[in-house]
Amino acid sequence: MAGITNAAYRRLCAEQGAGLYVCEMITSRGLVERDETTMSMLVFDELETTRSVQLYGTDPVYVAKATEILCGEYGVAHVDLNFGCPVPKVTRKGGGGALPWKRNLLGQILEHAVAAAAPYDVPVTMKTRKGLDEDHLTYLDAGRIAEDAGCAAIALHGRTVAQAYSGAADWDAIAALVAHVDRIPVLGNGDIWEAADALRMVEQTGAAGVVVGRGCLGRPWLFRDLAAAFAGDDVKTLPTLGEVAAMMRRHAELLCEHMGEERGCKEFRKHVTWYLKGFAAGGPMRRSLGLVDSLAALDGLLAELDADEPFPVSELGSPRGRQGSPRDRVVLPEGWLDDTDGTGVVLREDAAETTGG
Repeated sequence: MAGITNAAYRRLCAEQGAGLYVCEMITSRGLVERDETTMSMLVFDELETTRSVQLYGTDPVYVAKATEILCGEYGVAHVDLNFGCPVPKVTRKGGGGALPWKRNLLGQILEHAVAAAAPYDVPVTMKTRKGLDEDHLTYLDAGRIAEDAGCAAIALHGRTVAQAYSGAADWDAIAALVAHVDRIPVLGNGDIWEAADALRMVEQTGAAGVVVGRGCLGRPWLFRDLAAAFAGDDVKTLPTLGEVAAMMRRHAELLCEHMGEERGCKEFRKHVTWYLKGFAAGGPMRRSLGLVDSLAALDGLLAELDADEPFPVSELGSPRGRQGSPRDRVVLPEGWLDDTDGTGVVLREDAAETTGG
């Protein structure tokens, strides 16, 4: 969710319903070295009362220092460690979804982060995947290691690194992890497209809650539906195109408030396709919205949409965002699979490298 869950989008989602909204992933080395790009991502909305940050790192010392900075200088109330990113530029350095293969290194990183956060009474959680591929699964060991390290929870994306975002999420793996750990809650991630999916996941797996990623792209009102569903209310938001347009305008407005109008409008462009998915807005309109450079221009274009067009129910339950195909192999450091230790492994983490997982 890199480039998506910035302060503006977190504010927009929070306006819709209850939940914890996590900052896009930042690197521990970038934070410790005060890298300009990293620091520019570490921005919070003035109404963001509970600050949550997802941290990427491969070095226990850097992760600990970064955690201390987040808690002590930024008032962060929750730190989530990302061990699920499948992007090759991350896994080739042993980071993201590749790192849990090195069980001892994973334990060291978690222990250092938990210790650094403890004086501030800040919980540390971790997110991971099933494993590198079906022949190299790591999630059950990761659950045990997270418990022993003192993590507050573990979130499991029911796909392997090799799958990336293709195919269907394996909810049975989430259920297996729930049965495997008994001291910390397990959160399920993968294929939560509607509120009903979240209810089914919790019922089928025994997970304590859900983590939403691509399901909220162009649909920040999903959190309203989730809050209602978990409260036992039968609510499903099916906004008209006019209501979606109003949400688009609010999103662009918040981006401009945080980034300035020129950059905010440029950032908004990537969201147009997701918001309009399934609606009848034609190619010319979509192209024009994809080039919008001011709020005034956006207002003019949104006014041309058919405000009464109903929500395309055919899109309910359909995947959103990137999917792609499974990979033939996971890109890893040379000799990575030779052992599952990782003690003393030195991995180079680029200060400015950022990505979502």
